[in-house]
Amino acid sequence: MIKTFRLLNKVEKNIKFELTDLLINQVIDLVDNNQDTLLQVKLNELHHADIAEILEELNVDQSTYIIKLLESDKTSEILMELDEDFREQILNNLSPNEIAKEIEELDTDDATDIISELSVEKQKKVISKIIDAEHKADIKELLKYDEDSAGGLMAKELVKVNENWTVTKCVKEMRIQAAEVTRVHSIYVVNDKDKLIGRLSLKDLLVANPRSSIKSVYIPKVDFVNVNDEAESVANIMQKYDLEAIPVVDDNNILLGRITIDDIVDLIKEEAEKDYQLAAGILQDVDVDDTIFQLSRARLPWLLLGLLGGIGAAIVMGAFDDILAKHQILFYFTPLIAAMAGNVGVQSSAIIVQGLANDDIRGSVNNRLIKETFLSILNGFILSVILFLFIILSGEEYLVALAISISLVIVIIVAGIIGTFIPLFLDKRGIDPAIATGPFITTSNDIFGILIYFYIAKLILPI
Repeated sequence: MIKTFRLLNKVEKNIKFELTDLLINQVIDLVDNNQDTLLQVKLNELHHADIAEILEELNVDQSTYIIKLLESDKTSEILMELDEDFREQILNNLSPNEIAKEIEELDTDDATDIISELSVEKQKKVISKIIDAEHKADIKELLKYDEDSAGGLMAKELVKVNENWTVTKCVKEMRIQAAEVTRVHSIYVVNDKDKLIGRLSLKDLLVANPRSSIKSVYIPKVDFVNVNDEAESVANIMQKYDLEAIPVVDDNNILLGRITIDDIVDLIKEEAEKDYQLAAGILQDVDVDDTIFQLSRARLPWLLLGLLGGIGAAIVMGAFDDILAKHQILFYFTPLIAAMAGNVGVQSSAIIVQGLANDDIRGSVNNRLIKETFLSILNGFILSVILFLFIILSGEEYLVALAISISLVIVIIVAGIIGTFIPLFLDKRGIDPAIATGPFITTSNDIFGILIYFYIAKLILPI
């Protein structure tokens, strides 16, 4: 009976957290009735990420109440899991002293992220309340770096040893340093000038003679990034070499900090969301909870471009009213030509944008264009044959079927070239190529596609 109870208890603890209306209502009821003890018991057994999920279903005042109630070692982690906009609202409800207590519990990179969200005036007040002088100095240093650089991603917490230390002293110093580090991924070796010269293997350290110097056992090969390197470049390096952490140095190779994989995952997620929105024609970073004005401002520019594209397409069609009057069947295939042009262009640009994001694009632009041209010819030929047969079987004239089919082939080739060239061109100019994937490509290919379609039809068909 006892064994069964223990087994059931263990299974219950391993059950995946599920956010339910019942749980949310229970938490709200405990907050509204100031049932602090019961609220602490209920929430302290949950993971900080699960509590953050609950808080985002409450209003700001209720969430602030919980943040003030629980211990800072837990609430600091909860704050990091919250949506940035919602976290900002909660921070506005906290005093500089209360925020400083949360900051004290966080690694320097996370602490800097939170402080950077505050106004300049409140930043100064919060920093002045931080008791740990070293922690305070590290945060001030990190605030100087661009958030999209390696310096903006790095944390100051790490374990480093001097090449001249003995193994015995090294182990002693590592124990002291490790107390301040949430997770030890690597041990870095520096010289007397604090320059990064290598890394240390725990296995080599354990089997080494206690009197040996670190100089005789460390590994001189170590990957690192410069503090001014772009964040995306850091992500590509860590992805390429499967690194859980990477050290950051300055121009003199002085070890400044390290970047861990959790920061890179957050970066990749943010970039993916940004690129997805750009591909959908949304120019600003928006969320479903933003105001109608914010959402409209982010979407309207590309919608205006689409409107102009539609007007342009109408103008093009108007210039070929003579061929349309003679062969009205062309009108019915206009949406097909425009759709195929847009689809092919988006496919081509999406592949190129993905390759650029993953740093997989190598070789000259010409090679890419040639490859995409041959691919477009193959796809265009297959699709045009199918379309030709469909038109013939529908009882239309041979020349009409030929004109529409040839137009489709050429439209697909041109759309593939445009979809390949524009992202590469934008990338060379330092512009995010994801902007080319959505409405920009679709609109431009619609106009070019319709122009090519009617021009070829005019060349082939009698008027």
